[in-house]
Amino acid sequence: MPSQPVSPQPRPTVKYVLMLGVMCALGAISTDIYLPSLPEVAEDLGTTATAAQLTMTSMLIGAALGQFAIGPLSDRYGRRRPVLIGVIGHIATSLACVFAPNIGLLIAVRALQGFCNASAGVVAMAVIRDRFTGRAASRLMSRLLLVIGVAPLFAPTVGGFIAQYVTWRGVFAALVLYGAALFAVVFFFLPETLPPARRTANLRETWRGYAILAHDHRFLALAVIPGLTQAILMSYVVGSPFVFRTGFHLTAFQFSLLFDFNGAGLVIGAQVSAALVKRFTPAQLLRACVIVLAVLTGWLFTVGASGLGGLVLLIASLFAVVFFINFCPPNASALAMARHGDRAGTAAAFIGFLQAGLGGSISSGAGLLGQDAPAMSGVMFAAAILAVVCLAVGTPIFRPGGTRKLDSPGSD
Repeated sequence: MPSQPVSPQPRPTVKYVLMLGVMCALGAISTDIYLPSLPEVAEDLGTTATAAQLTMTSMLIGAALGQFAIGPLSDRYGRRRPVLIGVIGHIATSLACVFAPNIGLLIAVRALQGFCNASAGVVAMAVIRDRFTGRAASRLMSRLLLVIGVAPLFAPTVGGFIAQYVTWRGVFAALVLYGAALFAVVFFFLPETLPPARRTANLRETWRGYAILAHDHRFLALAVIPGLTQAILMSYVVGSPFVFRTGFHLTAFQFSLLFDFNGAGLVIGAQVSAALVKRFTPAQLLRACVIVLAVLTGWLFTVGASGLGGLVLLIASLFAVVFFINFCPPNASALAMARHGDRAGTAAAFIGFLQAGLGGSISSGAGLLGQDAPAMSGVMFAAAILAVVCLAVGTPIFRPGGTRKLDSPGSD
């Protein structure tokens, strides 16, 4: 394995951001490229729409467990080895999905795929914390969302095109190729950012880090925000194929265009957030965005439940929600991880565990409650309200001087 030199104060070059972004995008691409195929999967495997949606939520739950396991390993053995092994696992599980004979096996393999994919996201977050803190970390995470945002912009269109000619199984063959390319990028270009002197002495000590994190109520309140915003996003992702293709009779191509439109909102919102960090602190932005999300998801639920304005107003309201989703995770994550720089991998894994676990478990409610707009938007609204409550109870963010305390990691 080639050894890569590490500079003590690296500059976040475009190439550096692209590399970390491609790593972080592995989970998103594995999810979004498969979206247009959900109705066809249900038909081809002779199962229900709810069972087909479980191939999405099982992947998120697998990712949650994977983050929980891989974070400590990256603090013990360094950043490179865990991600290289995880990407090999992604390639193997993608091949298994190509040949899955029934929905039960597909759900199980997708859970394992999520577990393996988690390595890329955990390591990318830990690498950022190894080198950056505060505003710099928040800004870099927001810039990463530009790269990650390309997934919802193009992945469904690419996936729909592939499925049109070689069925949904060909989509997983494309994921095999993506995994192979990612392995090459990580192997040759990812530097080791955790030297042996900074690694934990043993896994038992590393696992003890979870107990320390679990007793930090302020860390927990901040760490849960990316998970709740992921639940908002995934409720849309999981529910939208049935809301728009079945409920509003959009074609696969029309749905892909709609997904591209909202994907553009994700990307633009992330970049606006990155620009605002230059003028406002992460805590100030987080406080504003959770309130805005609660208001906008409440309005979306009103539109979805009443049918007010039809398809046009529903799409416009959904775009507004999606635009603000990426304001929360980078700022909440930067604030949470700033409190535990000595266990960055474990902290990143804890946040990722909550993000994938909450995203998968809460978003499944959109399928269980029905494949319609009220179910989808209702779950999104509930997750946004929970985010406000968690911050209000677990942090001083809504109290006088509360944002200053959050922006100063040593202030409790």
